[in-house]
Amino acid sequence: MLQPSAAPHVPQHLLGGLHVAILATDGFEQSELADPLHALQEAGVITKIVAPRRGAIQGFNHDIPADTFAVDLTLDEARADDFDAVLLPGGERNAAALRGHEAAQSFVRQIDGEGKPVAAICHAPWLLISAGLVEGRTLTSVPHLEKDVCQAGGRWVDEAARVDDHWVTSRTPRDIPVFNERFMELLARRTRRSVVGTADEEPSAAATGG
Repeated sequence: MLQPSAAPHVPQHLLGGLHVAILATDGFEQSELADPLHALQEAGVITKIVAPRRGAIQGFNHDIPADTFAVDLTLDEARADDFDAVLLPGGERNAAALRGHEAAQSFVRQIDGEGKPVAAICHAPWLLISAGLVEGRTLTSVPHLEKDVCQAGGRWVDEAARVDDHWVTSRTPRDIPVFNERFMELLARRTRRSVVGTADEEPSAAATGG
């Protein structure tokens, strides 16, 4: 498994206190959940693992069972309004199960409809395809999803990380460092937009370490 990458260099005052939902189920690629989770938490982001059922979900290192992760909320309990972004780890089994789950489709539609960041890696764009969100988008994924993306009206590119408006997508675990960096930048951009013209536009001395 990949070692957790260092937290991207985005000012913490732009990220602390944000809420990110991580949608996953059994069969997720462990590094694609655990490494972004670690980076987000290091930056002060509040993360919640959202899954179809209560209990724990099973991660895999490719086809080898790895760790289990506790579920914080079920898809029926989670409300998109309570989150600032969504993270979609890959893993073929995980993505295949979630793409057919109506509550998962509804959740990502609501997040996307509000312009909140969407981060998807590896097989995770399957859910975005099933939710009807890919048409007109440019994105990347594990290479064998190229046909699916194009048939859904999207444009597929072979890049480590592709940003399209409030989306970031990546291909495989080797792209996680840049995937994390781009996701953090999207979160920070959203925060900047939300505080323009308010008293929170400039960070406090405490937040900046001054």
